[in-house]
Amino acid sequence: MATHKSARKRARQSEKQRARNRHVRSGLRSALKQARAAVGEGDAEKLPAALRQAESALRRASSKGVIPRKRASRLVSRLVKSAAR
Repeated sequence: MATHKSARKRARQSEKQRARNRHVRSGLRSALKQARAAVGEGDAEKLPAALRQAESALRRASSKGVIPRKRASRLVSRLVKSAAR
């Protein structure tokens, strides 16, 4: 454990950030799972909403620094491409 004041503060901040990142990443995984399931089923009703939600989650995660921006763009591109088939 940290012994001086600034290191203790940094440890507190890191813990909060870790919890925030885990929450965002968990929501992102759920949205991607739903979108991939909708693509797999070929459900025309669920698909647009699922894609919109997944893209939103990806963009939000990248803007918060949870995942890199290029990874988010790549995943969105692959999702839309698979939905178009």
